[in-house]
Amino acid sequence: MKKWISLLIFFALVQTAQAQDEAQIKQVLEQQRQAWNRGDLLNYMQGYWNSDSLLFVGKNGPKYGWQQTLQNYQRSYPSKEAMGFLTFDIKEVRLIDAQHAFVLGAWHLKREKDEPQGFFTLLFRKISGQWYVVVDHSS
Repeated sequence: MKKWISLLIFFALVQTAQAQDEAQIKQVLEQQRQAWNRGDLLNYMQGYWNSDSLLFVGKNGPKYGWQQTLQNYQRSYPSKEAMGFLTFDIKEVRLIDAQHAFVLGAWHLKREKDEPQGFFTLLFRKISGQWYVVVDHSS
């Protein structure tokens, strides 16, 4: 009986940790969304791993590095008006293990003259207790 109780407690703790990780990942995305909507690309970038190994895959193919990703965003979205109002629709957050998670979602920009939209897949990694996007594939 003691084994079963211990096993139940263990699974409850694992589920609680997974729920906390999922909430933290969604919070990173929400902080990014809010920064974007303020026109603040530097704070938006705080959700990304600040490394030369960060991988961003967009319409122009794979690009590496936090600084390169920031420069690409600055070039593509030179003003708050160009950035528009961003919303996310998170379809799935799947924890792969204690240090990695996969996120599938949709993005939508509302701007004065258009409303571009698409999908993204993200690979998150937990680094020093914080979740960061280490791979972003957006279309």
